[in-house]
Amino acid sequence: MSQEPVQAGAGIAEQRLPRHVAIIMDGNGRWAKRRMLPRYMGHREGVKAVRRAVEYCRKRNIEVLTLFAFSSENWRRPESEVGLLMELFVRTLRKEVARLHKNGVCMRFIGDRSAFDPKLQSLMDSAEAQTAGNTGMTLAIAVNYGGRWDIADAARRLAMQVARGELEPQDIDSERLGQELSITDLPEPDLFIRTGGEQRISNFLLWQLAYTELYFTDLLWPDFNADAFDEALRSFAGRQRRFGQTGDQVEAGRA
Repeated sequence: MSQEPVQAGAGIAEQRLPRHVAIIMDGNGRWAKRRMLPRYMGHREGVKAVRRAVEYCRKRNIEVLTLFAFSSENWRRPESEVGLLMELFVRTLRKEVARLHKNGVCMRFIGDRSAFDPKLQSLMDSAEAQTAGNTGMTLAIAVNYGGRWDIADAARRLAMQVARGELEPQDIDSERLGQELSITDLPEPDLFIRTGGEQRISNFLLWQLAYTELYFTDLLWPDFNADAFDEALRSFAGRQRRFGQTGDQVEAGRA
């Protein structure tokens, strides 16, 4: 007799849970505006929502959580807001890394770090080094990141290898290019979540999201809690992922 599937918190069989969840955390500023608060307060509440999301993923045994914290386009925001975001980033790293390390979380940062203050770059390097051996889950933070930058950067590295005679142009295919992208050593995202009501991926993990299930919610990021995460996972669990196959082929493979 077959064993009953393990239930994973939200009443979802564990084999139906995503291994990797990627999230655009949208709505901090609007959350604050609706409460007549400065936008900065929305970002502070957003940090609390990040903590809840990480704790949720640890409890659900989700292997990887990737969060879009600061895009390459976010530099266009008012200088004062960008400065406050950088200060919040520094304070959050100093406060949270020890907690994450204690809970077995491995931290990764993806994106072009060169634009950041050396102090912030050092904190990111230190967080990665401190948590590198952790195997509980991986938390990838996208900072100064853009999907187009990621692909262009991968192409640039391949071009340099060709120029040095280390690689033949005809050997470059989608698999080889994919090996040069960010988080290529991690499973591709199974579920993409965007809060805040917008329904676009905004230059986030363009390559990696090719076969990802997309989920959009009107909830603003500071309001995204365990119940909201449960709802996203239920939506994911109810979908049939075909990867180019027919529905009948997928069902036959499960039999």
